[in-house]
Amino acid sequence: MARFDRYVLSQLMVLFGFFALVLISVYWVNRAVVLFDRLIADGHSAGVFLEFTALSLPNVIRMVLPMASFASAVYVTNRLSSESELTVVQASGFSPWRLARPVLVFGLIVAVMMSVLTHFLVPKSLEQLRLREAEISGSVSARLLREGTFLHPTRGVTFYIRDITPEGELRDVFLSDRRQPGRVVTYTAENAFLLRDSVGSKLVMQSGLAQTLNVAKETLSTTNFTDLTYDISGLITADSQPRRKIQFVPTLELLTDTAAVAEAANDTIGETLEEANSRFQQPILAVVAALIGYSALMIGSYSRFGVGRQIVFAIFMLVVIKLAESAVTGPVRDNAALWPLIYLPSLIGLAISGLLLRRASGPFKPGKSLPPSMAEGAA
Repeated sequence: MARFDRYVLSQLMVLFGFFALVLISVYWVNRAVVLFDRLIADGHSAGVFLEFTALSLPNVIRMVLPMASFASAVYVTNRLSSESELTVVQASGFSPWRLARPVLVFGLIVAVMMSVLTHFLVPKSLEQLRLREAEISGSVSARLLREGTFLHPTRGVTFYIRDITPEGELRDVFLSDRRQPGRVVTYTAENAFLLRDSVGSKLVMQSGLAQTLNVAKETLSTTNFTDLTYDISGLITADSQPRRKIQFVPTLELLTDTAAVAEAANDTIGETLEEANSRFQQPILAVVAALIGYSALMIGSYSRFGVGRQIVFAIFMLVVIKLAESAVTGPVRDNAALWPLIYLPSLIGLAISGLLLRRASGPFKPGKSLPPSMAEGAA
């Protein structure tokens, strides 16, 4: 690459890293707040919280990389234009098409990063996240250890704890078991403890009352107890293995064994093909975003007020592309034969970039104002 190309590419990569870091931080904080409230409040450790946030990070990065590539292309192009660097290189014979080469290389580098994420890291991280969520949902702390809330860990069972001490003692426990037809057993205890042994988990209640209601005979028997052990293993058994989801399946399997994957995931063939081709489409959008950010700023004439209108126009073009992406998703999911439509937004973006660069490469027209330095030179 020419020295100027390497210079522009280095500027793009530096700004790309900055914008990506900022956007990832914003998305990660929003995600972390939700996870913190859900996990820490349920009694899980900080290690579990960090594990969940780390597993959700690849998907966050996938979402923000195209935006970061667009922002860096706009910023660098605007800075080169405001400091007259673009004017100098264009005066030396570089056309807008030629100046787009480092931007294209930059977009391809980002596309490679996106491909690694969409084809490998994101499916693996989402699958592992789903498995860990299934494990957490079946744990004792997630199912039972919540203060001041009537819980229903399984059908026919109601559990309540008024307070949990820092030592792990449960205060004022209520447990209603209605799983046997015609029989309701209610346990109340002043305090209790959760214990785990090789067989399973046990709830040890102290200083309480057991009431057994026989619905058919309409009789109620009560028993006072000092200590009572209740097997709660059946209440906290993890849910059955979750069905396979197409978001977790490798891309090659989605393309070569589409029908079997769709059946296993209980999705349509169109949804499966849409997922597979979107993994190729998203990296291309990173290239399109960078090219649109560059080409939109190249069409504007010099203005002492800057390139605000061109930036707004570039953002509007991205919105158009995202609308096109949303518009083609439904038809592809309904009809698998329409899967090539997935790439239509990228084709639209490349066509827009080409038209903008063609306009920027056109001859100077009367009425188009020049920068003051060029105007003085022409005089």
